[in-house]
Amino acid sequence: MADSLSLSGVVSRRSAETTLTTAAKTWFLVTLAGQWIFVVYIFAYFILSMLGGGLEVLADTHLPNGFVAGETVGNLAVAAHLMLALIIIGTGPLQLVPQVRARFPFFHRWNGRLYIAACFLTSMVGLFMVWTRGTVGDLVQHIGISGDAVLILVFGALALRYAMAGDIRAHRRWALRLFMVASAVWFYRIGLMGWIFANGGPAGFDPKTFTGPFLNFLTFGQYLVPLFILELYFYARDRAGAAGKYAMASGLFVVSILMAFGIFAATMGMWLPRI
Repeated sequence: MADSLSLSGVVSRRSAETTLTTAAKTWFLVTLAGQWIFVVYIFAYFILSMLGGGLEVLADTHLPNGFVAGETVGNLAVAAHLMLALIIIGTGPLQLVPQVRARFPFFHRWNGRLYIAACFLTSMVGLFMVWTRGTVGDLVQHIGISGDAVLILVFGALALRYAMAGDIRAHRRWALRLFMVASAVWFYRIGLMGWIFANGGPAGFDPKTFTGPFLNFLTFGQYLVPLFILELYFYARDRAGAAGKYAMASGLFVVSILMAFGIFAATMGMWLPRI
C-alpha cells in the first residue's frame, strides 16, 4: 500500500512537471511569434524608411520628437534606439532555446554578447532620450521607464558575470530576468493595445496627453509584472509540490492567452496598418 502511494506521488509529480514545462513552452512560443512580428514592423516601418530617406523620415512617424531639425545627436540617438531594439527583440528569444545552446554553443556565446551589449547601449540611449529629448507621458512615466533601464543594466551585468564565472544555473536565471526587462517595450505595446481593444477605446488615460492612472501602472507593470511571474515560475519549478506546479502551469496558460490577445490587437491596430 505504501509503495503504491509512493509510486502515485512520483507519477503525480512528474505529470505536474511535464504540465509546467508545456505551459512554459507555450508561453515562449507565443512570445517568440509576437516579438518577431514586432521585429518585422520595426524593420519595415522604421529601418527601411530611414535607409531610403534618411533620419528626416522619422518626422513623419508616430514617434514623439522622432526628428528635430538641428539636433543631430538626438536624431542619431533615436535611430540608434530603433536599431538596437531590432537586435534585442530579434535575437533575444534565440538565447532561451535549449537546442540552440546545446547544438550551437559558439553562436549562443557570441549572440549573447551582442544581446547584452545592445541592452546596455539601448538603456543608456533610452535614458538620454527620456530626460533630454522629451517624450510622451509625465514624470511618473519617465521614472518608470528609467527604472527599467537601470534594471537592464544591472541584470545584464549579473548575467555576464555569472557566465564568465562558469555558474551556468545563476547565469540562466539572470539572463531570463534580463530578457523580461529588455522586452518591456514589447510588453508595453501588447498590454496597451490589448487594453484598448478590450475596452473598445482608450480607458483610464487621456489619449491626447498620454497620461492617466492606467499608463502610470503600465509603465511600471511592463517589466515588474513579467518579473513577478518569472519569480513565481522559478519557485514553482524548484520548490513547489504537484499542486503548486499545476497552479503555476494554469497561470502561464492564462497569461499566454492574454498575451496572444494583446499581440493580435497590437498587430491589427498598430503594426500591420503602418507596414
